[in-house]
Amino acid sequence: MAPFTSKSFRATLPNSLAAKYRRALAKHPFALFGLPFLTTIVAGSFLLTPATALRYERYDRKVQQITHEEAMGLGQNRRKVNMKDEYYRLQAKDLENWEQRRVKRLPGEIDGVLE
Repeated sequence: MAPFTSKSFRATLPNSLAAKYRRALAKHPFALFGLPFLTTIVAGSFLLTPATALRYERYDRKVQQITHEEAMGLGQNRRKVNMKDEYYRLQAKDLENWEQRRVKRLPGEIDGVLE
């Protein structure tokens, strides 16, 4: 007997449910394979939509929108800013007389000075 026979595998029970399905699948492939597959995909989409929405709602509850002051870490003990007062405060400063100084560099850091 040859190790590989030319006969294809057939179920031993010709009247089993699998054998009947295989014969019917050869006659109606879309109705018995394609339609259940597409139905599963569409039904899964409809069933997973609320779960996905719930996921994003939980995330939105966790990450709430905060005001600019809260983001800056400022509380109620900050001074009020008035544009006129700030203008006059800057006017009082002497912005014309200033001196340019180099920043101290860390040891081994290139300071950009050409020698």
